[in-house]
Formats: sequence, structure tokens, C-alpha cells
Amino acid sequence: MTHAELTAIGPAETVVRCVEGPALPPPGPGEIVVRIEAAGINPADILMIEGNYAVVPQTPCRLGIEGAGTVKAVGAGVEGLSPGDRVLSLARNNWCTEQLLKPQEVVKLPAGIDPLQAGMLKANPASALLMLTEYVTLQPGDWVLQDAANSAVGLNLASIARARGLKTVNVVRRDSAVEVVKAAGGDVVLVDGPDLPARIRAATGGAEIKLAIDAVAGPIVESLGDALADGGTIVNYGLLSGKPCQLRADQVVFKDVRLVGFWLAKIMPALGYERIAAMYRELAGYVIDGVIDIPVEATYPLTEIQAALAHAKREARGGKVVLTP
Repeated sequence: MTHAELTAIGPAETVVRCVEGPALPPPGPGEIVVRIEAAGINPADILMIEGNYAVVPQTPCRLGIEGAGTVKAVGAGVEGLSPGDRVLSLARNNWCTEQLLKPQEVVKLPAGIDPLQAGMLKANPASALLMLTEYVTLQPGDWVLQDAANSAVGLNLASIARARGLKTVNVVRRDSAVEVVKAAGGDVVLVDGPDLPARIRAATGGAEIKLAIDAVAGPIVESLGDALADGGTIVNYGLLSGKPCQLRADQVVFKDVRLVGFWLAKIMPALGYERIAAMYRELAGYVIDGVIDIPVEATYPLTEIQAALAHAKREARGGKVVLTP
């Protein structure tokens, strides 16, 4: 069994190696073996490898937040899963050729789902859906505001929101990103600037916006707060600016604007398996229907893990980098 191993904290393209280990044993009672077919590389993976994440791993260790594949073998007593079933891994350490897992560590996916899309389903689409559903009760026709709209999460959020009957105001940093977000389903796309709140109000006809999604932090959070209705909520899930989230006292005191944080790894355990499985079935349906179609710029075999990580670190990319072990 081949896997990626972190040898030390440092530059991702130099400290991760491909290791050939012993073959996995046959699955025991209540276990399954999954052959990993695709595993997306996420910014969180790179941040963790380079020591800039919430958790700094002890080395050496295995890696890989995302992964999907097919069931290779099932142990005694396993029900509902058979060899050949396509599954999403809910476990970590997915940058490998095979995983020995429990049935509750996978979600069965539709047979017709694209393997590459399945390998990118765990993190970004789930984050987008949960931020739309877990903080503010929204009805079809309601508006949602987000920055970093051309990011992977942002594009998924625009697509999922439209599928759910919601409208989105999407903020980007450059003109070249506007059409990309519109193609994903964004209703209004605006380039950030000092008059952003006024342009948001004009574009939405002064609609009441209850929810804003922020990946940037820093001064733009104040702009989002100005555009929100009284009692609105800002959900922050990133720190692209490297600066603290900024809200004025009048926004918090007089407008009752609320700022909360989102971290997928923290919210998932609280959901429970049935809700998690239902969520990924919904997201898989969006993939099958073409609502979610995550761009892939390149695929790499696990043996080229260092080249894959160097590629994933490039700022100017047109899609995700995916491992195909």
C-alpha cells in the first residue's frame, strides 16, 4: 500500500514523500477496504504541512483530508456496502492507494458520479452548504452575500445557493473573475472597492440581507456589516488577508450584527452520521445534475506528490489539483 508521508514541518513540495508500505490485511468483521481513486489537495492540507494550521501534526504522519474511491472488499457483518460501490471517505489520511475503514467512515455515493468530483466533495462543497444552512434560516428568494466568490468554496456556494432558490451577491477582487462567478450561478458579481455597500444595495434593490459569508477577514468584514440588515450574521471561514476581522462598535451595538466562525472539522462531529450522509447525498446529486462541477487543472499520481503540491501552491490556477493514486 502506497501513501504520502509528512517527514517534517516545512515547504509542502519538499517535506512530503511517497512511501511504499506493506499490503493491507483483508478486512476483519465490521471493516471494509476502499481503493482510493481521487483525492483533492486543499489549502488546509498545505497549511497543516507547513505548520500554519489550527493543528500542527506530529511527524512522521500520513496526510490527506479528502478522498473517494470504490469498495474493494468487505468484512463479515458489513451491511449496505458491496465491492464496487463508490464511496466518500469521511476519515483522514486519504493520500494513499487503499484505506482500511469502518462502514460509518464512508458515505455511499451514486454509481454514476465522476470519480474526480467525488474526490473533491468532502471539504469545499460541504462547507458551502453548511454555511448556507446552519446559521440563518433562509427562504427561496432571499439574498446571501459573500466575498472571495471565485474561490473553490465561493463558486460552490453560488451554485448551491441557486439550486436552493437563493440569490447571491458575490464580491471578487478583480474584473477577470466576474464571468467565472456568473458562470457558476452568481446573480450579482461586484469588484471590491470603497463604495461596496452602496453598490450592493443598488444591485439588490435595497433587499434585506441576513447572511454574509467571509473568507478574507480584515477591512472587508466592515463593508459586509454595512450591507447587512439589522440582526444579520457574518460567517467567517478564512483569513486570506492575514488580518483580524474588523467590525465597528456601532455595527455590533446598534445593528446587532453577529460574527461567527466556521471550521468544517469542528462542526462535522456535532452533526452525527445520518445528517452527514444526507448532506453528501444531496451534494452528490448536485454533481450528477451538473450543479456542482469543480474545475480540475491537473491530476497527479501519488508517486509525483511533490510536484502535485508545488502545483497546488501556485496562486494563478484555473482549477483544483487532484491526486489519482
